[in-house]
Parts: sequence; structure tokens; C-alpha cells
Amino acid sequence: MSPSRSIPVGELSSDVLQREAFAAHEALGQGEGVNGNLRGVVHDSWLRSLAFLPNPSTARARLFCSEEDLEAYRQGHPLAAIMPVIDRLLVQPSLESGMLVAVGDENGRLLWVDGDRELRRRAEGMLFMAGTDWSEASVGTSAPGTALALQRSVQIAGAEHFSPLAHPWSCTAVPLHDPDSGTVLGVIDITGTADAVAASTLSLVEAAVAAAEAHLSIHRLRSRLPGAKRRRPACTPAALYRNSLQILGTDHGVVHAGGAALELSPRHAELLTLLALHPEGLTADQLAIMAYPEDASVTTVRAEMLRLRKVLAGHGGAIVPQSRPYRLPSELVVDAVQVLNYLHRGAHRMALEIYRGPVLPRSQAPSIVRLRGEVSALLRDAVLNDGAPDTVLQYLALAEAEYDAEAWQVALRVLPGRSPKRAAVVAHVEWLEAELSVPRSSSSSSPKFW
Repeated sequence: MSPSRSIPVGELSSDVLQREAFAAHEALGQGEGVNGNLRGVVHDSWLRSLAFLPNPSTARARLFCSEEDLEAYRQGHPLAAIMPVIDRLLVQPSLESGMLVAVGDENGRLLWVDGDRELRRRAEGMLFMAGTDWSEASVGTSAPGTALALQRSVQIAGAEHFSPLAHPWSCTAVPLHDPDSGTVLGVIDITGTADAVAASTLSLVEAAVAAAEAHLSIHRLRSRLPGAKRRRPACTPAALYRNSLQILGTDHGVVHAGGAALELSPRHAELLTLLALHPEGLTADQLAIMAYPEDASVTTVRAEMLRLRKVLAGHGGAIVPQSRPYRLPSELVVDAVQVLNYLHRGAHRMALEIYRGPVLPRSQAPSIVRLRGEVSALLRDAVLNDGAPDTVLQYLALAEAEYDAEAWQVALRVLPGRSPKRAAVVAHVEWLEAELSVPRSSSSSSPKFW
């Protein structure tokens, strides 16, 4: 058996598979690296996990906030709107079937855990509870964290978990997407015994996620209808959305708040980005240095901030900057920061999925130029170091990769010889050779990743 082999879902909890996973885990604990007959998804996840947690015995969940902060965070999160659907389709059936249902945010942090009472008590022993971080960076391989890292459904059985604490458990997790933007909002997980990785469990969770996404879409449409504010919806319209700022692949920047979008001027996009990146606030002097490539007076900054405040006032007070120092009254999610967060957690596939191009491409603001370079360079390095053909090809589809000779040569080396996509890559490499006078790498083995 090879690490990339495919195993039928029904065999995930088989004695043979579990013995092989335990043997691989023992080798891992003895410092022998990731060896053994692991499924491909598990093998790759263990490699990512080792980058964060060199010793599996130290892999354990951690609390990320207090109970009071958790309640405020989850009530303001869009996932709050789908909880009635999750309760009806998953939580209530789990009370009789001996399962746990967990709902986590896009960072792998559990916001709700419900289900069989005795199982909940046992799961708390490994901190599988609301308010804890179950990302790969925190606990290594698990269904919630790995599903988010890969942005697809994942089942992890017993000893396939990176952390020994989770070996008695099996789990199935499915990411949930924003119906408007398509970005990941969170993850839905079923945890329990062997039944938690049955084929029927995967189908059930995927159906529940589809229903939850449809429910959220309908809820948002209703919130936009005339008189919606007078009908006192179960979830306030503000909680259906996450205020966000799009600065990838656009010069103007687009701010989303309360279900509406507003295109900003290039200067306002720069200023709003800097405020979102510095929630503690910035003075006019600091903004002058960070946002203007040339010398700018404090008066100029204050005048521009006044105009920005007027522009944003129509979108409500949640995103109108306060002063002394200039700061935002609440969190504004920036797409470029999400990309960086995913990259730092080793989830470069998710980072690539939401990457739409360079940060404010024409901006010359010093801090924006640095951010643009950091995001582009880290994403490129992560993709080329991964070396997966599909991921490399997805990266090469970006406009900024058109003249990246090294990246195209990596694609040429990692693509299988009989791949139907190879011809197009060969043609592009030859075009680059002629256009840029770049020689093709003579080595066809041991790809060099930059």
C-alpha cells in the first residue's frame, strides 16, 4: 500500500487500517517521520501538522477566548443564523445515536458543541468543546481542521488523528460556504465512534451543510426586504454578515457591510486597509508615513479621513472610523489578511482559493507595497513548495504568474508525462524562452522549489 492509495469509506475504522495507522504513529513518535501505509489525505495532513507541532504528544486544543467573549463572538457570527437548521437536522438525531455535533468558524475554532450528554463530558477531556481551537496548527490532523485546510469534506478515523488524545474518536467534517461570496464561513463536524465515519454520516453532514447554506441565503434575502427591521427576525441582519474589505486584485477596494457593497477610491481603500490592520488605532502622523509615498502633512491626512468618514457613514456606524487615534469601532475582515492567516496555518489551498490578485495593484503607499509583496511571495512559495500539479496549475492561472519562468518550469517537472495539460505548459515555457530568453531547466528530476 502506498501513502496515496484510496480506501473505501466503509474501511476507515477497520482493524487493519487502524493497526497500520498506529504503527505509523509509533514511527512518528520515534522521530522517523511520516512513514507507513496511511491514506493520502492523512499522510499530507501529518506533514503539515509536523510543521506546527514537532511532537504529536504536545498536540492539544487550547481555549481561544473566555465564555463571555465566546458568546459575543458567536452571536455576531453568520453561523448563528444556521444553528436552528443544524439543531433540527443533526443535533436532535445525535442525542439518540450517541454522536456529537460541532460547529466551528473558518479558523477551526469551535463555537458550538452539542449532542449526547455523556459523550460531551468525555470529549471535554481532550478539550473538544466550545471555545477551543481545533485547527491543524493547534491539534494537527482532525476532521474539522483538515477539512478547512483542504476546503472539502474529510473523514478521520481513530489513530489517523495526529494527537494521541483523539485516537479513541472518529469524525466527519464538511466546510460551509458563504452563499454570496463563496468563501468559507466555517465547518460542521460529527464526532463519535466508528459510526461517525460511515458513508451515511458523510452524506448526512453534506446534506445538512447544503440546507444550512440555503437557509442563510434565504435569511439574508428576507433581511433586505422593506420592513424587515420591523419584523424582529430571529437573527439580526447585522449578524448575517461579516464586515469585510476586498483589496485583492482591485485598485479601488470594495467594503462590504450590512449586506451592501461600496467601491472606494484608491486612497480611501489604502486608509481603510491600514486601519483594519491596526485595530489599536493610528495617529495622523502614522497614517501620513504609511499611506503616502511622498511627504504628506497631518492636515492632508485629516482632510482625507474626514472625507472617508462621510463616504462610510451611509453604511452605518460599524465601519465609520473613530478619531484620536483613528481606529475602527469593530472588526473589518480583510481578504489579504485571510490569505496570510491560511498560509501561516499551512492551508495554502484555501489561501489560493480566495486569492484574486495582488493587493491594490497600483498603490504606492509604503505599507501597502510591503503587504502586497508579502502576500504574493508567501503564496508563491507555499504553492511551489507543495508541488501538487493541480495547485501549481491553479497558481499559474493568475495574471501575475504569466511571466514567472521558474513557476512554469516547476509545473513542467511535476506534471505527469501523459497529462493532457502538459502540452499547454510546454507551449508556454517555450514562449517564455523566446520572450524572455530564459533557458529551460535541463534537469527533469528532483524538482527545485523556490
